[in-house]
Order: sequence, then C-alpha cells, then structure tokens
Amino acid sequence: MFPINTWYVAARSEEIPSDRPLGRRICNHPMALFRNSAGQVAAVEDFCPHRGAPLSLGKVEGDTLVCGYHGLAMGCDGKTVSMPCQRTRGFPAIRSFPIHEAHGFVWVWPGDAAKADVALVPQFEWLGNPLFGYGGGLYDIACDYRLMVDNLMDLTHETYVHSTSIGQKEIDEVPCQTRVDGDHVITERYMEGIEAPPFWKMALRMNGLPDDQPVDRWQICHFTPPSHIMIEVGVALQGHGGYQAPDEFKAASWVVDFITPETDTSIHYFWGMARKFKPQDAELTAQIREGQGKIFGEDQEMLERQQKNLLANPERKLLMLNIDTGGVQSRKVIDRVIAAENAVTA
Repeated sequence: MFPINTWYVAARSEEIPSDRPLGRRICNHPMALFRNSAGQVAAVEDFCPHRGAPLSLGKVEGDTLVCGYHGLAMGCDGKTVSMPCQRTRGFPAIRSFPIHEAHGFVWVWPGDAAKADVALVPQFEWLGNPLFGYGGGLYDIACDYRLMVDNLMDLTHETYVHSTSIGQKEIDEVPCQTRVDGDHVITERYMEGIEAPPFWKMALRMNGLPDDQPVDRWQICHFTPPSHIMIEVGVALQGHGGYQAPDEFKAASWVVDFITPETDTSIHYFWGMARKFKPQDAELTAQIREGQGKIFGEDQEMLERQQKNLLANPERKLLMLNIDTGGVQSRKVIDRVIAAENAVTA
C-alpha cells in the first residue's frame, strides 16, 4: 500500500511533551513516541511485552517509558529496564524505530532500521529558513493517502470545494501542464490578469499591497515520494513579472503537505503554509493558519465520503481526464518505489 523504507512525518515537535508519550499509528504500526531526559525523541512499538498494554498510556520517567498498567519501564531501544519487584533480564525487546527531529517536525522510518539514513530526511527551501514564516496543523482523515495525493496534484477542485476562499473560475479555464523528472512530479498552472480570490486578497493586504488590482496567479505542485507535496502558490500585481516578480510586488508561499499513512484507509495530514513575506509576524502567522485550516477542513468531508464510495463499489472503474495527470504520474512513482522495495525483499 505504501513505501516503508523512507521517512514520514510522525508528529510536530510540540505534540511530544517531556512527561508523557504520544501514541500514533504510522503505516499500520502502532508506535509510542516519547522524550528522554535530554529531550531526544524515541519511538517504540506501542506494546508492553508483559501483558500487551499500550505503552502510550504510560508516563515518562528519566530515560524510560513506564507502562501505565503494571509499571514496566522500557528504554529508548525497546529493551526492558526494570519492573517493580520483578526480574526482567529475560524479557524480550520490543521493536524500536529510527527517528529524527528537525525544524519542528519528528520524522520516523517504519521500515528496515538498517537502511535508515538521516541524510535522506527531505530538505525543502522553507525548512529552517528565517526568510519564511511557518504555521500549520494536523488533520486525521479517513481516506487512502493516495486520494489526498490526487487531491493536491489536481487543484481544479478548488473552484468547487473552496469556492469562498481560494477557488475561482479561472482555475477551470486555464489548463495545467505536468512533467516528470525522475521521482519528482510537477504540475503547474499560471493565470494572468485575474481578480485575486478572497484568501489572496487578504494576503495582499497583509503584505501591504492593494487588493483591488488585477493579479497574476500561479500554482506549482511538487510531488516527491513517499507522499510529500509542496505547492508554490502566490499572486503578483499584474505587470511586474508574475511568478518572477520581485518580492515587493507579490504575496508568495509554499503550501506544505506531509501525508503520512496511518492505515490503508486513513492518514495523518500535516498541513501548513510557509510564506515569504513578514516572516516574523506571529499575529499574521496565526491569522493565515486559521484561514488555511478552514480551507483544508473543507477537503475532509469530500475525501472521507469519496473513500466510503470507493470501498462500497470496488468494481467501479474511475475515469481519467487530463486534469488527473499529476495524480496519475505521482501514483506511478509510488508504485515504482513500492515495487523496488518488494524486489529487494524478495
């Protein structure tokens, strides 16, 4: 269903406190994430070897995760450290998962630990870059992760699902172009001399620009495996070069989409926006996060109802149109990565 020898976002850093674990299922693996006394994150399977209780219901003491059922203390490496009045030397170790924390995200490798390489953690222009202000959140959505990939690689749905915020008829009227560079799929659309939709009028005002002038708008969707989608979006006052316009004439951002499979039919969707204007303005970050959160919330019902329809009608063949090219090519990349993993295993 999904690649496993790769890095997925497991959590935002602030989700994992110092005194208790966070339970999260990643690629069908229940995990307990916790911090040791130095603040470093560890991840072990969410299963106490004593009676099978979920370790995520326990607490953190020093460098150990203590089971909330009978007090068994588990180390960051999955080995039992102690248990009140019991000998634990013979207790089997449980599985631990490679994990890495950087720039506000906690990444986990659900596959073969021997293949995990921190150098393979994705790098993006906005990550850790002081020129960008970032705000985001998390939605748990009951759909196959590939449905979200389809959604984000075909933005024509904005005209209908997001009609009061970022949608506009020009998205339907201007065709998109898709190209593939290895495992990188790019779908792009450029709209010239249009009226900015409500969300982008707000962004223009926040960047000190007029919101009543024609603009050039762009949407450039970048898919990279296993399921990361970064979307370059923005508007520039018409006549200043569109996408290439100097920063003082535009409001531009990266829409951040980390799609982490929870199960075959559910995802953890880490969404956000990294904007390249007024990066230190905390009030602006909060306002954009609120607006963007509402926009992404509009997708949830559509995707979950779509998933139910597909499960109820597995024999139905879906139509493929030109607008689906970005999603189709992204799925081909996913299939190729999975096939390569399976070939190595075989």
